[in-house]
Amino acid sequence: MVTRDTQDSSQAWRDLAADYERARAREDSLDRLVEWPAEREVLGDVTGCSILDLGCGNGGKLAELARDGAGASVGVDVGGNFLTSPPPRVELIRGDLSDPGSLPGLSGRTFDRILFLQSFGYAKDPVHTLRAARAMLNEGGFILLTRTQPIRYAVERAEQNGTTLGEEYFSKVDYTYRTGWNEHIALTKRTYTMSDLLNAFSAAGLWIETAAEPHLDEEAARRYPHKQAWMNKYLGILIFKLRPLTSH
Repeated sequence: MVTRDTQDSSQAWRDLAADYERARAREDSLDRLVEWPAEREVLGDVTGCSILDLGCGNGGKLAELARDGAGASVGVDVGGNFLTSPPPRVELIRGDLSDPGSLPGLSGRTFDRILFLQSFGYAKDPVHTLRAARAMLNEGGFILLTRTQPIRYAVERAEQNGTTLGEEYFSKVDYTYRTGWNEHIALTKRTYTMSDLLNAFSAAGLWIETAAEPHLDEEAARRYPHKQAWMNKYLGILIFKLRPLTSH
């Protein structure tokens, strides 16, 4: 097994990128069934909007937004395994999302929408990263940020360690686990609680305009009962629409 910690996410994602994209493209992918439709709903009409996708994977979602009418947009990902032919107005940059304002090609630029789709957990200093992203928002813009429900890791670790849910939810010990995309590679992540997330948003000068906890609709639940069983146990993701506080 190859273990990658939070300081070596670059190599981990180079190793995992192709497996992740294959998993995401499956018919029963929760990203296809639940996450992306919910994220897309929160984003709303993107016509003419400039978008920055931090942790964009291969750039596929940004390409879809461009086809929906988004303006000049940029995707950043540490893995660098991008679409070979992105659509016009889409630029894909290999880089670490931790300090977006310092990346070549982004310095001085601003955007109408900034996305952290399951990528925020890889920021070296979460508050610094959010502040940097906030500074890159145009007036009236917002950040769309998603994270795995923290209860998921607590449930997994309680089962793994023979402990209780409460012990693992509040534990500050990093969590190493094998991904469902490639069983030979394990990731190590910092754990977090809901209060950790809320405090990070506040410290970065952001407020939550909208929060969502998407789930399978009835038809999808009947069609993919194994996915409904997973959601019943691990709950899925959290979606936050974040705007700057005017006092900061």
